[in-house]
Amino acid sequence: MKVISWNVNSIRARIDLIIKILKEEDPDFLCLQETKIINDQFPSEKFNDLNYFSYFNGMASYNGVAILSKKKAKNAFSVNFCKKNDARHLSMEIKGMEIISVYVPAGGDVPDPEVNPKFDHKLNFLNELDHYLKKKKKDKVVLCGDLNVAPEEDDVWSHKSLINVVSHTEVERQKLKKILSNSHFNDSIRKYLNPPDNVFTWWSYRSPNFQKNNRGRRLDHIWVSEFLNNKVKSAKILKVYRTFERPSDHVPVCLTLQD
Repeated sequence: MKVISWNVNSIRARIDLIIKILKEEDPDFLCLQETKIINDQFPSEKFNDLNYFSYFNGMASYNGVAILSKKKAKNAFSVNFCKKNDARHLSMEIKGMEIISVYVPAGGDVPDPEVNPKFDHKLNFLNELDHYLKKKKKDKVVLCGDLNVAPEEDDVWSHKSLINVVSHTEVERQKLKKILSNSHFNDSIRKYLNPPDNVFTWWSYRSPNFQKNNRGRRLDHIWVSEFLNNKVKSAKILKVYRTFERPSDHVPVCLTLQD
């Protein structure tokens, strides 16, 4: 079973690349974040033509999550984290397994919840995600998403330079590690990929040559619950999708599990 997670930064802008990855990688599930589209306009027919069912939780211009699945879900639902109605979570249940697509708030620029409401929202969201996943630690769950946190020191191009930068601050990193510990989930990508191999999944659009400068961060994750950990076979980061025309600033991450 192949699962891919990808922050596409607009499903409209990336529709050709999404079709490309479905055809070339043939995933069982493609979890998308930052779709930036309302539900009534979601391009389900394009994915139906490729034999994928579409499940989505969207809003205009911002956020939005979706799951494309080869098989029809038994149930699909969203959780309104922080009571913001900002379309950041979607789950589907299939054959006793839950697939989650989640988009954690970026948090703004100032890593101080007292003066930055966006950072306060991010920390509260992570707290609620912790509570949510603790309830699922005995279940079969795959969590995919842009978690907007690079938890390890070598998950960024320079720990020293980014230690006080949102996405790599100590409080964010420790919160993410606490979620993993409390829920007994496993950071499956890092199980198979570690420096000096590339682990970055995001490079700023401001970087004129992302491959040469390689000032990236690992913000995109696929986690599995403890029940599924021994079924993980391989993982890869599809960096090539950052080289195509009109790319997202994120690249897909891919996990293969035994059926």
